[in-house]
Amino acid sequence: MDCSRRFDLGNCFPFAVCFLGILSIVAVAGCSGGNSTMSMSGTGTINVSISDPPSCKNPNGNFDHVYITVRSVQAHIDPNATDSSSGWQELAPQLATQPMQIDLFSTAQTNCVLAQLGSASLPVGRYQQIRLLLVPNSPVASEAVPSTNLCAGNGYNCVVLRDSTTHELDLSSQANTGLKIPPGQIVGGPIQVSAGQSVDLNIDFNVCASIVEQGDGQFRLKPVLTAGQVSPNNSGIGGQIVDSLTKAPIPGTVLVAIEQPDNTGIERIVMETSADASGNFRFCPLPLGTFDIVAVAVGPNNLPYNATAVMNVPNGVNLGGIPLLAETGAPAPAVLDGFVAATTSSSGASVDVSLAALQPISLANNMNRQLNIPLQTIAAIATSPEVDSTGLISISSNANCPTGSPMNANCAEYKLVVPGSNPSVGVYSSSGFNYSIPATGDVLFTVDAKAAVPMMGGVNDCSPYEQTTSKDVNNQPLKVTAGATTNVARIDFTGCS
Repeated sequence: MDCSRRFDLGNCFPFAVCFLGILSIVAVAGCSGGNSTMSMSGTGTINVSISDPPSCKNPNGNFDHVYITVRSVQAHIDPNATDSSSGWQELAPQLATQPMQIDLFSTAQTNCVLAQLGSASLPVGRYQQIRLLLVPNSPVASEAVPSTNLCAGNGYNCVVLRDSTTHELDLSSQANTGLKIPPGQIVGGPIQVSAGQSVDLNIDFNVCASIVEQGDGQFRLKPVLTAGQVSPNNSGIGGQIVDSLTKAPIPGTVLVAIEQPDNTGIERIVMETSADASGNFRFCPLPLGTFDIVAVAVGPNNLPYNATAVMNVPNGVNLGGIPLLAETGAPAPAVLDGFVAATTSSSGASVDVSLAALQPISLANNMNRQLNIPLQTIAAIATSPEVDSTGLISISSNANCPTGSPMNANCAEYKLVVPGSNPSVGVYSSSGFNYSIPATGDVLFTVDAKAAVPMMGGVNDCSPYEQTTSKDVNNQPLKVTAGATTNVARIDFTGCS
């Protein structure tokens, strides 16, 4: 697969797999945040592109294609601007008359770019919000649509499953108000447009974390987007995932995530991809800065490997071989199984909940981090069915609430497939570095959950909107064993809309 997705416009490594579901847009990245006015006169040029490395594409997931149809890309200098605020600037005016339908799972065109969306002359300023507008699935007669619609009667935004069936991707209000990229999701800070200069902005659309499959078999979009300024002089981050003993590529499913820590020490996934058959991966295009790489694998007969992380990796680095240690003798990865409940002030709530599995690590100077582990799948065998991770769930019914749930709550169950061993960690150095030996003893996890309002483009819901638990149902530390299921303490969201 060509590497045409993510934050970097450099040439792709020959064997690289393009990173997970994300859009690339061309623009200039500024520095500090906060409210900003256009203190300088003049204009600059912005070029817009889109990209995405699909880690959940068949056979690693249930999707063969995900189509979206883009009609506008806009930016605003005010971090607090609302949907109806004046001052939104169009970045790709060509799309107004020629909307572009894009398969987020297609092969990248060139330089890690899935598709060039357009370019525009833009007033000088630091742009702190970006939004992407899609063609509605039922557009009015006067609205421009693409000449060819690959959704074949299922709207203009759709998914094609591995059984070849096509399903409309419900957008709700997002078609009109736009898919938002707020200041906290612009990597490297605001996009700085300077007079007489041209800038490249990359928007990453993490499509594998953005699709909600409802109980009625319908699919809904809960967009997870990031963006950042990119440069053709930075070639992204790549490497090869290998077995630590044989030094050969791992036959099976190999997932790689690129992450950055938030202010609490939790690593947040910026992009995710699957390595190719030779174990190669590449994240590109990428904004300037340093990133953390986390890789996991499930080999033949569901043999699990430990998670391996490389911390503080700068843009433009090829890491070479990254060794993963097989959990010899383990029948399969571990499974975290839990429930999430949600209530309003008086009844059950309908919310979308994104889930992540975190593993603790300690770095130098007593710095603690929580690695965000890419979620895996246990393949079906003669004696047991397939087990898929459900990292994004829709809560809308009280039919599946376990004993002891809050009164009037709506509930949903989730499963997270994770390694049954502790991670191995290396800290990048240009002069060379080593990987730690995975710690023996308990393998501990924390489950992180974020609640959002359904059909509102990822708007946070409940109070608080994010919760974590590091306990099992017996209120003991949340530890896992390879090949076994651990029942996680229920997570209760309250004060939801």
